[in-house]
Amino acid sequence: MTDNERRPKLAVMNAVHDLPVLVARDLRFFEDEGLDIEYVTTPGMAQVTTSHSVKWDSILDRPLDALYNDGGIDQYRMCEWGIMKRAVEAASKGLRERKIVALGAAMSSFAIAVRPDSDVYEPEQLKDKEIAVTPNNGSNFTTLKMLEGFLEPEHIKTVGVGSMPKRLEALRDGRVEAVSLMEPWISVAEKQGMRILIESHTTRSEAASDALDAKTLAAMFRAQARAVEVLEKDPTPYIHYLVAETGGLLKPQDVRISRLLHAPPQPYTRERFDDTYNWTAKWNMVVPGATYENTVDNRAWD
Repeated sequence: MTDNERRPKLAVMNAVHDLPVLVARDLRFFEDEGLDIEYVTTPGMAQVTTSHSVKWDSILDRPLDALYNDGGIDQYRMCEWGIMKRAVEAASKGLRERKIVALGAAMSSFAIAVRPDSDVYEPEQLKDKEIAVTPNNGSNFTTLKMLEGFLEPEHIKTVGVGSMPKRLEALRDGRVEAVSLMEPWISVAEKQGMRILIESHTTRSEAASDALDAKTLAAMFRAQARAVEVLEKDPTPYIHYLVAETGGLLKPQDVRISRLLHAPPQPYTRERFDDTYNWTAKWNMVVPGATYENTVDNRAWD
């Protein structure tokens, strides 16, 4: 069997990133497209069972990335800036190549939360106060995006304290002033009485190796697009995937489904690349010198 003939290995991580994939799997949309997918579960910061911590100075040795580097998965999705950083820096370090192959289907919310007794009532009041994030991942990038209109960069202080359950623990204990969260942990924070300060929808990107040809990727994205139609009509039958990540802290009715937003995967445009890459470089969160041609491959639409 050649590399392109083997079963595609598709990562499944945080449900908020991967709900279209989970729906497409459950409703056999991938099979309808003639695909025989191997689903590979990887740990994520939204899962109550996640015990690993991550470093600021390296993203390419984290569990999902290490698995990808070793050939254990061929395709995955996460926050747009995180995929950008990985696609650019893996190539610069001689690791297994990955390209941005789509603007992803999931556009769910991130939010910054504070304690109910906090004297922080507006984003400006987070000046020089520590905000817990995952370094160089969606919570980190989106926190900067949400706050740069309110604070000068030198006054935005992000710290890593671990997974989203660990962040809420640090917030309750007073070790940080605020935390950046995605669902289902925004809903957990609200249920525990935390106050939401600011939130924003953010888009995921899709990354893939050259083991997946254009035909295969196109079929995968068509399956996700069908799943998006299902989710946009009524996501409630699939909220259990989010609830499960909290280990019993939520019931399905506790999740605010308005925070879930999905659209069919789309080509990753040159304009989008320029805007996202230049913004990431502005914050010194990606190495310089990348180009659209060596980072993006829209072969699924060619």
